[in-house]
Amino acid sequence: VQLQASGGGLVQAGDSLRLSCVVSGVTFSRYGAGWFRQAPGKEREFVAGMKWGTTTQLYSESVKGRFTISSDNAKNTVYLQMDNLKSADTAVYYCAADLKRNRVVVATEIFEYGYWGQGTQVTVSS
Repeated sequence: VQLQASGGGLVQAGDSLRLSCVVSGVTFSRYGAGWFRQAPGKEREFVAGMKWGTTTQLYSESVKGRFTISSDNAKNTVYLQMDNLKSADTAVYYCAADLKRNRVVVATEIFEYGYWGQGTQVTVSS
């Protein structure tokens, strides 16, 4: 299983970015996907997660209402649409795959995700 994240960049506060994560080696029909981020000097934190192919989503309080996670089954890709970006959103963003079959809830803990992408840098200037 491999995950390839992309879409990061340098933007100004208030701008938008869309991150993409292409997953290969597994077909996401019953699994979950998530996005985490890690700012300099801080621990990696949960940002958003979903149960693939469903409307079940979960967001951290800091991004709720501004970020949207979605998926494209045909492309085996998960996205993170980030709107109204703030300087506090500056971090390396990681996508991750939760391959536990039929998990009832969205996974939010690092240990629940068995596969990770390489990370993509998002920098928001104020």
